[in-house]
Amino acid sequence: MKDFSAVFNAHPQFIDALYQNWQADPTSVEADWQAFFKGFDFALQSGNGLSADSVASADIRKELAVAALILGFRTRGHLLSTTNPLKPRKDRQARLDLADYGLSEADLDKRFAAGFELGMPNATLRDIIARLHKLYAGNIGFEYQQIQDQAQKAWLLDKIEHRNLADDYGYALSKKQRITERLNDAVVFEQFLHTKFVGQKRFSLEGGEVLIPALDAIIRAASVFVDSSEAEVVIGMAHRGRLNVLVNTLGKPSEQIFSEFEGRLLLDPSFGSGDVKYHLGYSSVQAGEPPRSVRVKMLPNPSHLEAIDPVIAGFARARLEKAEKGSANGHDAVVPVLIHGDAALAGQGVVYELVQMSQLEGYTTGGAIHIVVNNQVGFTTNWEEGRSSTYSTQVADVVKAPVFHVNGDDPEAVVFAVELAAEYRHVFKSDVFVDIVCYRKYGHNESDEPRFTQPDLYALINKHPNPRDVYVQTLLRRGDVQEAQIKDMDANARAILQERLEIARKNTEPYKPEEAEYKKHHLHFETEDAAFQQSPDTGVAPKDLEHLLQHLLHLPEGFTPMPQIAKTLEGQRKLVEDGQIDWALGELLAYGALLLEGKDVRLSGQDVKRGTFSHRHACPMDTVTFQRINRLDGLSKDQGRFYVYNSPLSEYAVLGFEYGYSLANMDSLTIWEAQFGDFANGAGTMIDQFILSAETKWRQMNSLTMLLPHGYEGQGPEHSSARLERFLQGCADNNITVANITSASNFFHLLRRQLARPFRKPLVVMSPKSGLRAPYNLGQISELTSGNRFRELIDDPTAKPAKVKSLLVCSGKIYYDLLKRRQESGREDVAIVRLEQLYPFPKVQFEEILKKYGKATLTWVQEEPRNMGAFGYLLLQHGEYGWRYAGRPASSSTATGFPKRHEQEQTALVDQAFAK
Repeated sequence: MKDFSAVFNAHPQFIDALYQNWQADPTSVEADWQAFFKGFDFALQSGNGLSADSVASADIRKELAVAALILGFRTRGHLLSTTNPLKPRKDRQARLDLADYGLSEADLDKRFAAGFELGMPNATLRDIIARLHKLYAGNIGFEYQQIQDQAQKAWLLDKIEHRNLADDYGYALSKKQRITERLNDAVVFEQFLHTKFVGQKRFSLEGGEVLIPALDAIIRAASVFVDSSEAEVVIGMAHRGRLNVLVNTLGKPSEQIFSEFEGRLLLDPSFGSGDVKYHLGYSSVQAGEPPRSVRVKMLPNPSHLEAIDPVIAGFARARLEKAEKGSANGHDAVVPVLIHGDAALAGQGVVYELVQMSQLEGYTTGGAIHIVVNNQVGFTTNWEEGRSSTYSTQVADVVKAPVFHVNGDDPEAVVFAVELAAEYRHVFKSDVFVDIVCYRKYGHNESDEPRFTQPDLYALINKHPNPRDVYVQTLLRRGDVQEAQIKDMDANARAILQERLEIARKNTEPYKPEEAEYKKHHLHFETEDAAFQQSPDTGVAPKDLEHLLQHLLHLPEGFTPMPQIAKTLEGQRKLVEDGQIDWALGELLAYGALLLEGKDVRLSGQDVKRGTFSHRHACPMDTVTFQRINRLDGLSKDQGRFYVYNSPLSEYAVLGFEYGYSLANMDSLTIWEAQFGDFANGAGTMIDQFILSAETKWRQMNSLTMLLPHGYEGQGPEHSSARLERFLQGCADNNITVANITSASNFFHLLRRQLARPFRKPLVVMSPKSGLRAPYNLGQISELTSGNRFRELIDDPTAKPAKVKSLLVCSGKIYYDLLKRRQESGREDVAIVRLEQLYPFPKVQFEEILKKYGKATLTWVQEEPRNMGAFGYLLLQHGEYGWRYAGRPASSSTATGFPKRHEQEQTALVDQAFAK
C-alpha cells in the first residue's frame, strides 16, 4: 500500500471526492486506491455495523485520517524508533503527531473502524497509537515501505505486526542464556586484550559487541534453511571488531591471536610478507541448530574497508554453483554476510556497484545479509559530515531492500532483526540490511584520542555501561538470571583467556595458513624461478581439435545469424582451410578444450558476449527468433560449463567479484575483460591489494585472468594504454604473469596454461584491438596439438644470425609495424624477437637468443612513452643486457588524441628502431 498520509494531511476534500468516485465506479481510481478503499469500507462495516453511506462525511474523514496515521507509522515510524543507545535521536520530522492528520486529543478515546487495519476493529485511537508505537517506534525501526514488490511488503508487514510484542520477544530462557554467553564472550575478550596489550592496535568491537550474538543467530538460522548438506556462511568485514569475530564466531584459537600480539609467531620463510593480525581470515565448522553444522569462512581483507564486499559475493557465487550440482538447496547452501561500518557504507561507491549488481543473472548470490556496525562516526568524522542521506544504509534503496535499524544495547532486538533478515533472504532471495546502532568506545584505534574531535559524544560514551551490563540488568529485572551466574560466566571466560595467554607466552606458535582446499586439488605454492622458465604441454588431441573446429565454425541448423557474423565465420573457415586461426577462434578453442576436460570457464565484463570490438560473438542472437545461443554448449554430455555475462558498467566491483569467484573455484578459468585496458584504473584497489599481493600477504592462490585491450592506434589517451608499467611494477616473487601476445595459437596455450600447472597464478594479458582480425596475430593450427606449449619468447623465424647486426626485441602490436618495415626495406641485418611473457622474465630462453645473435646491438622497441610500458622494468630488473631504447619520448599522458600526430610518432619510433 502506498503512503497516502501526505495527501490526507493536505487535501481532505480530495480524499472525499476520490472515495465518492470509488463508490460509484471502483475502476475509476488507481489499483492501490481501490485496494485501500475496499479494505476501508469492509473495516467500516465490520467495526460499526453500518454502511459507508450512513456515516457522515466528517466521520469518514476522521476514519481516513486514522487509516493514514497507521500507514504513516508503517512508512516513517522508524524515524521515531529508539535505536540510539547513547541519547535521543535527532528530530527527523516524522510527521506522526495527531495534528498532522487533523486529529486531536479529543479523539483519543473515540473508537475507529480503521483500527481493523492493525487487527484492532473498533479500537480507541489511544490504543491504536499505543500499538503503533510498540510496533514501529521501539528499539527496532523497520524501513520497508519503499519495497515495490507487494508480496515482499505484505510478508514483512505480517512478520512485523504479528510478532510477539512481549518485552523479551517471547524467547525461551535457553535462547536468552545463549545470547548472554555470546555477548559475555565478546565483552570479556575486548577487556582482556585492553588490559594485557596496552596501547596496541586491535580496532576493538567495544560498544558493538552485540555483533557476536547477531552472527551466532545468523549462522544458526542458515543451518535451518538447508535441507541436507552443510550450509556455508561467508563473511566479509574490515578491521573493526575482526579479532573478536575471528575468535568468538569462527573459533580461531585465542592463543594464536595472543602470539600475534606478542610477536611470537614462527613464520615459514617461504610464506611471504604476511599481514597484520586484523586483516587475516580464517575458516571453521560451527554448530548450527542441532544436529546441523555450518562451515563459516572469513576472507582476508586489506584496510580498504568495503573492497571485500564484491570479493565475498564472487566467492559465494562460485560456492553456490558447486553446491547446486546435484543439490536442491539452491541459494541457501551459501549465505554471504557483509559487515559494514556506517561511514564506509555511506562513503564507498563500491557498495553501490555491488548492490546494483546483486539481482543480475551473472552476479546474484540469492541475496546478501548486510550488517552495519553503526558507530555513528568515521575515523574522526561525525556522521553529519559524512553523508547527505538520513541513514548510512540509503544504498539499500537501489534494490528496494528492507532495512532494520536496531538499538545495539538491546541484544534480543538485534537477534530478532538478524533472524528476520535471514528468513527474508531465504524466502525472497534478496539483499537485506540490519543497521545496528551502537558506538565506538575508543578512537579509531586504541591509541587514538577521540576527544580531539568528538568531546561531546565521548562524554556520553565514557559514562555508558557496556552492552553486556545493560542486558544483564534487563535479565536481572525480569528474573531470567541470578547475579552469581553472570559473575561465574565472566570469571570463567577470563580464566580461559588467561590460560591461553600463558600458553602463547611459553610457546612459539607456528603460523599455519589454510591450504586444505589447495591440497585437495593437488596444488602447491610456487615461487622458484626454475618453475617458470618453460611451460607445460597444453596441446590437445587432433580429434578433439577437429571436433571443436567443426562445432565453432558452424551454427546450429535453423539459426539465422546477422550477416556480419556469417561473414566472420566464413572468413574463419577459409583461414582454417589454410591451416590458420584468428584471435577469436584461438580464444574460443582454448575455452572449448578446457570444457571438454570438464573444467568450467567464466567470462565477464562489459559487452563480452559480443566483444567490445565485435570479434568474439560467443552468444549470437537469431535475427528471426531473437533467441541467443551459447556457441560452446553441446560439446559433450559431461563438458564443463561456459558462463559468459555482460557486466554492468563497473570495473571495481565486477573485478572484485571475479577475483572472489576465482578464489573459490580452482578448476575454473575465470576471466574479466575490460572494455578498454585503461578502464582497469577504476579497479586499482582490487589489483594492488588483492590480485597482485594476495599470495604473499595471505597465502591465497587464484588464476584470475584479465584481458586488457592495449595498443596505440590513434584513439587518444583513454583508449591506448592498459598501463603495462603499473602491473610490471607490482611484479615480484613470481606472483603474476604479464603477457603481450602476437599469435592466436600462443594465446590458446596461454589460456590453457592457467589450469595446467600444479599451482595457480593471476594472468594479465595486454590484448589486441585492431589486431583481432587477419592478417594480424594469426596462429597455426599445427601449433595447437599435443606436444605444443606456450612460448614465452618467439625467435625470428626468418633471420640469419650471421647477418644480424641489430636485434630488436618487442612485445605486442608493435611487432607488426616492425615486420612491415623490415619487409619493405629488405633489411636482412635486423632480427625481430617477440617477448610474449614479460613477467616472469624467461631469462634462460632470452640468454640463448642473445648467444645466438652474438654481438648484435640490443634494442627494446615499444609504442608507449619512455616512462611507461616495459622499458623501465627491463632497465631495473634486467639492465645487465644493455638495452638501447626505441619508442616515444617521456610523457605525462599515455597517448596523443590526434590521429595524424599518432601516425607521425609511430613512424618516428619505427625509424628509430631501424636506425643504423
